[in-house]
Amino acid sequence: MGTLTFTATMSIDGYVNDAAGDFQWSGPRDDVFALHIERMKGVSVEVLGRRTYELMQYWQKHPDQGPEADLEFARRWRAIDKVVASSTLAADGLGSPRDRLVADLDLDELRRIVDDATGAVEIFGPTVAATAIRAGLVEDYHFFVVPMVVGGGTRALPDDVRLELRLAEHRIFGNGLAYLHYTTD
Repeated sequence: MGTLTFTATMSIDGYVNDAAGDFQWSGPRDDVFALHIERMKGVSVEVLGRRTYELMQYWQKHPDQGPEADLEFARRWRAIDKVVASSTLAADGLGSPRDRLVADLDLDELRRIVDDATGAVEIFGPTVAATAIRAGLVEDYHFFVVPMVVGGGTRALPDDVRLELRLAEHRIFGNGLAYLHYTTD
């Protein structure tokens, strides 16, 4: 049985993108990217929405040459199963045999995914994660907080939820980015 985790890179005011939808300000430096690669070791399943899935196809199709960190992230990304929550994507639009389409990701289906997983199930994207967060299914939260205020956009966490979390790990990087890992236990 796996555990459900939520990971978000966000501005200090809690947004994963700005009001125009731009998230380029959140691109990780090498030291932060190395932590993402390390963290991926424990992920066996990635649950994501269509837009995030399409964005992450870069890593599925990434060439087998370039910086070692990029190659390692691509290898790890390709090695995990992906569940794409989308009512608009067609099954033939999936990029790998490891990928599965779920038109309606309800809590029972998400519980089955977590129960069947051999490691962490990372739910990636605030829209897809909102229902699981509200239901209290997420056990681990990984926040990469960029020292920037963007003033609006897509919120990392739903507005209508209250969580009591315990800090399990934290790191501050040279550019002021804070990595915060919280658990619900």
